[in-house]
Amino acid sequence: MTGVPDRSVPEGVALVTTAVTATAPRSLRRSRRRWTGWMFVGPFMLVFALVFLAPIVYSLYLSVFRTQMVGGTTFVGLENYAQALADPQFWEGLGRVSLFLLVQVPIMLGIALLVALAIDSGRLYGKSFFRISIFMPYAVPAVVAALMWGFMYGTRFGLVGNINEALGVSLPNPLSPDLVLASIGNIVTWEFVGYNMLIFYSALRVVPHSLYEAAEIDGAGQWRVISAIKLPAIRGALVIATIFSIIGSFQLFNEPSILQSLAPNAITTSYTPNLYAYSLSFSGQQYNYSATVAIIMGLITMVIAYVVQLRGMRKEP
Repeated sequence: MTGVPDRSVPEGVALVTTAVTATAPRSLRRSRRRWTGWMFVGPFMLVFALVFLAPIVYSLYLSVFRTQMVGGTTFVGLENYAQALADPQFWEGLGRVSLFLLVQVPIMLGIALLVALAIDSGRLYGKSFFRISIFMPYAVPAVVAALMWGFMYGTRFGLVGNINEALGVSLPNPLSPDLVLASIGNIVTWEFVGYNMLIFYSALRVVPHSLYEAAEIDGAGQWRVISAIKLPAIRGALVIATIFSIIGSFQLFNEPSILQSLAPNAITTSYTPNLYAYSLSFSGQQYNYSATVAIIMGLITMVIAYVVQLRGMRKEP
C-alpha cells in the first residue's frame, strides 16, 4: 500500500541501499568529469606522442645500432656516441655554432631591446611604422632570406660586385671562409630582431604605469627608469628570448645549407652539427651515426638552455 514502509526488508539493508543509490550518481558524475578532461587533453597528447616522443625514441633506437655492408645491422651499444665524441668534424661544427652563439645572440638581443625601449618610450615619431617595419623581416621565410642575402653578397653578380664595379673598389668577399660566419650572423640578426623586439615590447606594455608615475615624482631620469623599472620588469621575457636564441643557434641549418652552393669552399658538409647530421643521413646513408649526432646536440642544447633558465630566473637576495 502506498506510503506504508515495506516491513519485509530489514531496516539496515534499506539504509545501505538508499546510501548506495544516493552516491551512485555522484560517482558517475565524477567519472564522467574525469573522462571529459581526457577527451580535451587526449588529441594533444596523441599528436605530442607522434611528432615529438616517437621520433626521439626512434632516434635513440637507431643510435645504438650500426649498419655495415658486411654483417648488416648490429647492436653496438654506446660505440656511436664514443665515435661522435671523438669526431673532429663534430667538434669543429660545435665550436663554430658556439662562437656564433656568443657573438650573434647578444648583438641581436641588444638591438631588439634598444628598439623595444625606443618604441615604448613614447618619444619616437611614427612608432607603429617602425614596429611593423622592424618586425616584417621575420615574416620572410628563412630560405628566401638566405637566397636574397646570398645574392647581395655575391662579388660577381650581386650587390657587392656591383659596388666594386661602380666605385672601383675591392670590398671583402662576404662569402669567404673568414667572413661567411659573420655573414650568416647578419642574416639571422636581420630575420629575428623583429621577433625578439615584439617579445620585449609586449612585456613592456604590461608594466603598471603607476611605477612610471612614482618614478617621475621622485625625479628619476629616463635611464634610471629603464634600469630600475623596465629591465627588471621584463626579466622573464629576456630569459625566454635568450633561451629561444640559444636553441636557434645550436639548430643553425637553413642559412648555411642555402649558402653552401654559393660558397662551397667556405661552407663544408660539417659546417654546423645539424648540417653534419643531415649530410650523414641523406648523403652518406649513415642513419645510425646521424641519429647519434642529433641526440648529442639535443642533450647539449637542453643542458645549456636549462642552466640559462636557472640563472636567469634566480631570485636576487
